Amino acid sequence: MQSSAGVRAYQNARLEKKLKKQADAVMAFAIEALGQGRPDEAEMLCREILKEVPDHFHATHLLGLRAFDGGRLDEAEFLLERAIALDPRSPDAHGNLGAVYFALEKFASARACQEKAIALKQNCPITLTNLGNTLLHIGLGNEAIGLHERAIRLKPDYADAFCNRGMAELMTGQLERAKTSFERALSFQPSHAEAIAGKGMVSLEFRHFAQAGAAFDAALAIKPGSPRILLQRGRLNLSLSRLEQAAADLDAALAQSPRLELALCWRAQIDILAGNTARALAGVKTLLEVNPRSEMGLALLAACHVNQGDIATALAHLDAALEIAPDFPEAIGYKIFVLDYLPEADFAAQQAARKYWWDAIGAKLQQRTLAPRPLDPDRRIVIGYVASEFRNHSAAYSLLPVLRHHDHAQFKVVCYSCWLVQDEMTESFKPLADVFVDAAQLSDDELADRIQADGIDILIDVSGHTTGSRLHVFARKPAPIQVTGFGHATGTGLQTMDYVLADPIFIPQSARHLLAERVHDLPCLITIDPILDIPPSEPPMLRNGYVTFGVFNRIFKISDEAIQVWSNVMHAVRGSKIIVKNGLLDDPLLRDRLVARFAAQGIAEENVICMGSTSRPEHLRAFAMVDISLDTFPQNGGISTWESLYAGVPVVAKLGSGASSRAGGSIVAAVGLEDWVAEDNAGYAAIACNYAAQPAYLAKLRADLPARIAASPAGDVEFYTREVEAAYRRFWLDHCAAASEEDLAPGPGKSRRRRTPVTGGPGSRIS
Repeated sequence: MQSSAGVRAYQNARLEKKLKKQADAVMAFAIEALGQGRPDEAEMLCREILKEVPDHFHATHLLGLRAFDGGRLDEAEFLLERAIALDPRSPDAHGNLGAVYFALEKFASARACQEKAIALKQNCPITLTNLGNTLLHIGLGNEAIGLHERAIRLKPDYADAFCNRGMAELMTGQLERAKTSFERALSFQPSHAEAIAGKGMVSLEFRHFAQAGAAFDAALAIKPGSPRILLQRGRLNLSLSRLEQAAADLDAALAQSPRLELALCWRAQIDILAGNTARALAGVKTLLEVNPRSEMGLALLAACHVNQGDIATALAHLDAALEIAPDFPEAIGYKIFVLDYLPEADFAAQQAARKYWWDAIGAKLQQRTLAPRPLDPDRRIVIGYVASEFRNHSAAYSLLPVLRHHDHAQFKVVCYSCWLVQDEMTESFKPLADVFVDAAQLSDDELADRIQADGIDILIDVSGHTTGSRLHVFARKPAPIQVTGFGHATGTGLQTMDYVLADPIFIPQSARHLLAERVHDLPCLITIDPILDIPPSEPPMLRNGYVTFGVFNRIFKISDEAIQVWSNVMHAVRGSKIIVKNGLLDDPLLRDRLVARFAAQGIAEENVICMGSTSRPEHLRAFAMVDISLDTFPQNGGISTWESLYAGVPVVAKLGSGASSRAGGSIVAAVGLEDWVAEDNAGYAAIACNYAAQPAYLAKLRADLPARIAASPAGDVEFYTREVEAAYRRFWLDHCAAASEEDLAPGPGKSRRRRTPVTGGPGSRIS
């Protein structure tokens, strides 16, 4: 006779079997409901099953999928982990949990789940392409492409796999292949929103902005409100400087996906550009909470610190970004730029940073093979200027007089304008060129093709390593002679750049071996057109009874060292005030921080006058309120120094240990004011204090300066332009001689490619 315990076990087993059978029948209804578009009913039935059979795998799995589809990721994670515990050998459960982990940005866990799913079921196209997406997010782009191709071999019409392969190719720089993959996806599924957006992303990389915009709009028409497509349209609007539209797109994306990393990045960038440093800092903080190892976040944090004048902290953040991503172009270029503001960064440090760019980026770009051209040393030379500064930009003022006075009988002038937004300054440049090319929507290869087709003999870089730079084009060497100058002539570090235009003060002989380029001296590193419409004025000290110093420079050029020296001067010149004028001072955070830096040196708040953005005529008239201008250091003023001098306001300058810290001294000395240039802080302060006590001398100098400038080689813009043209002719003569010698050199199999050898010191970088 059976024991009562045995009977109960037998009865329970029969009951469980009966419930399981009933649950399976209900599960069939749930699957049918889901297939007929009644997901809520399917979910309700699964929950009823689990009340009776808590360990029912299929009900748990389907509920996990419903939670995933509904965006309830934490619930989906719990349920799918439970499903795997119930059936560890289910490839679908492992694959779906991997998709949930991917959405939660737990990429290592996603990879482990997806690899387990493939081990259990090797030929599942969905899992293969999902694993490919995961590998792309952890930096394994080529491995990702291989997995997508495995999925395509299993399912040749699998649009998602083609789209995912295209994204991996895009992220690994294979733009043409990516475009083909997106087109293949669309051939199978014409309304595939992600593939349409992918084609838009390729167009954006090629700088084909109109095509990109049309693609993103089309994708959003299919998937309205898609955060990732809104993100890309926001990026496009940011590239086009349409900040309000970009902010609207990114805000809409973040409203749905608050942790969307790139949206947080670009939203913070907009705030930096809009002058809202406080909001940018808050956005970067959120970004780094989402991903503490975001190299873009660290670079943006650096930009916020630069705006506040904290250069050392900014560089520390850029170094941290480069530790994470050593070939991150934006961080490399920005570090080059920021190093020019660090007092202890000398020529060696600055040029080493430029060489880093060449080694990490420039050296990896394939150089062009140039077609033979006539080597007549006396023929008309074709000059190409590549600039993002044919617009309202400080560098435009240094380029404009040279283009205005070019001898077109001797030089054909082609301008390649690389900035998207054109303005009245752009219109003033157009008639000065024989050919004016709107190159803003040309990719690097397309621009290099155009330069070669135009037969450019000497190609001039104006932008250096600043915003809008096209140094990737110069790394391809599309012209036999390449020169950098006018805008940011501190050296580029490119082994394909032949010359830099400077002067003996700006780049002294002792430092020239450090540059990749050979230095050619002009009367001054830059000039500007005479400013004739500034009303004459007397030194304001004569009517005010006190001295007013002026700093009309970008405020992030203002180092703590400079503020300390200026404060010492103000303490010595009793009752003096200082006017600091820059558009960034419209930002209350930056204005208050600047005043606080002076206050820390004992300067009363009322003696620090902050002025924000104005029109240029108002900017020039504001010099009437200044007795003596104080040049910033270590990063000096350029155009602002010329403007002050033309207004009759002399500038105190100091020579530093890097090119960017010698521009002010170069300009001031070039107009005959060598006694206003100091070698150190003590000398700088002594000059300011000495002349502040000489109102009669300042009044006479104020009246005489415009004429003194006009009589100088640096201020006589026609003479200056002839010097520039003489440099171009010398470069061409040397190239012709070198190419002729190469052609005459004996030896079998010699190269017929004509090129100018790069002279000067070892490879370097630009700022």
